[in-house]
Amino acid sequence: MKWKGKDLFDLVCRTLGLRETWFFGLQYTIKDTVAWLKMDKKVKKQILDEKIYCPPEASVLLASYAVQAKYGDYDPSVHKRGFLAQEELLPKRVINLYQMTPEMWEERITAWYAEHRGRARDEAEMEYLKIAQDLEMYGVNYFAIRNKKGTELLLGVDALGLHIYDPENRLTPKISFPWNEIRNISYSDKEFTIKPLDKKIDVFKFNSSKLRVNKLILQLCIGNHDLFMRRRKADSLEVQQMKAQAREEKARKQMERQRLAREKQMREEAERTRDELERRLLQMKEEATMANEALMRSEETADLLAEKAQITEEEAKLLAQKAAEAEQEMQRIKATAIRTEEEKRLMEQKVLEAEVLALKMAEESERRAKEADQLKQDLQEAREAERRAKQKLLEITTKPTYPPMNPIPAPLPPDMPSFNLIGDSLSFDFKDTDMKRLSMEIEKEKVEYMEKSKHLQEQLNELKTEIEALKLKERETALDILHNENSDRGGTSSKHNTIKKPQAQGRRPICI
Repeated sequence: MKWKGKDLFDLVCRTLGLRETWFFGLQYTIKDTVAWLKMDKKVKKQILDEKIYCPPEASVLLASYAVQAKYGDYDPSVHKRGFLAQEELLPKRVINLYQMTPEMWEERITAWYAEHRGRARDEAEMEYLKIAQDLEMYGVNYFAIRNKKGTELLLGVDALGLHIYDPENRLTPKISFPWNEIRNISYSDKEFTIKPLDKKIDVFKFNSSKLRVNKLILQLCIGNHDLFMRRRKADSLEVQQMKAQAREEKARKQMERQRLAREKQMREEAERTRDELERRLLQMKEEATMANEALMRSEETADLLAEKAQITEEEAKLLAQKAAEAEQEMQRIKATAIRTEEEKRLMEQKVLEAEVLALKMAEESERRAKEADQLKQDLQEAREAERRAKQKLLEITTKPTYPPMNPIPAPLPPDMPSFNLIGDSLSFDFKDTDMKRLSMEIEKEKVEYMEKSKHLQEQLNELKTEIEALKLKERETALDILHNENSDRGGTSSKHNTIKKPQAQGRRPICI
């Protein structure tokens, strides 16, 4: 309860690990007026609030980077469907604008989240800020003002300069004044004056509602202009040291990430090798089992064939013996004298029967002999199959269990401006500087920025196309409509692109 603004600000900076404290402040709203926390006053009555319009496609992309920063790399086995169910990642305005279920939003966020694989938390947060800073209302402080004719307008103050808006359109400024084209800003009572650097251009004047608003506007102008110039000056020794430390820390983190990536790769490779070895071992076991079974079948077949061959050979010998006996009997019968015709006929019949029997027994003997030869050949083939099966089993059992692993190649991876306060008036003069050189630097920065933003814009357009068919047109807000009109015009009316409008119009006087 007794803390002053500096106490709270220092705590925030320590919590976030901020060292460049001169770039930051704490903002709050009071009586519909945006204000900045004063470091020497207590904060117990202050309120913190912020409302910035964000298009749906940018909301999804921001959500995906927020998930990357919180959960790390996407892993389908860990980050299963519904893992974002309890997260508040999208504005309710965006959710209500489309006929999409929470599951459908999660699916699109996860699809972008998966593409951020390999980004560390600080990198994901930096990408988040790069997208956020391109939002039309990001970093702009709005103040209600009136021109000389009494027309209500809005004055926007941000890091680029001063902008004049229609009260109904906070996205697209009517005119902008870059800091490098302003020579002096001052106020007297409720009247505020902007003097351009080019003396041929008229002085711009407007009125605010209250004197304290003018004080706040001037304070913001001084702070933003100081940062604008600081960013374009050579770094101080402290900043150089901080940047060097940041580079060293970044390099260390990069090396650590590379080491972890190598370890992960080696672990995955080892797991794959283990699985492959287990698969091959199982295959070899199956092959050994099959070889053993084939060997047993071969041995059994060989034994059966040997036994059958022996039996056939014995039968052939017996038949041959019987055939010989039949031949002897036939000769004996022929030699016997037959006394009568009946005996002769009977004898001839017996002879004929004996000859037929002898012929049949000879044929059977020859068939049995061929069968014995075939069985001997089958036995020889069975023993050869048994020999091959034994050789196969020997090869399987003597094969090395673990093949040599190929080594995995390891990737080596201030001047402060012066201002005078007299009563209720205050004037602020920007210090003389090489504005031509500064303008060239700003233009160069703009070109580089636009080139870097090209890929991001392609991503946003792709996502916008995906969800456009599900939009409920009747739920669009005025800011949604204005943002779509800007997009249809190619974004030519954004605050970044109107920043040079005075030069494009030949530096003609502009009355507000």
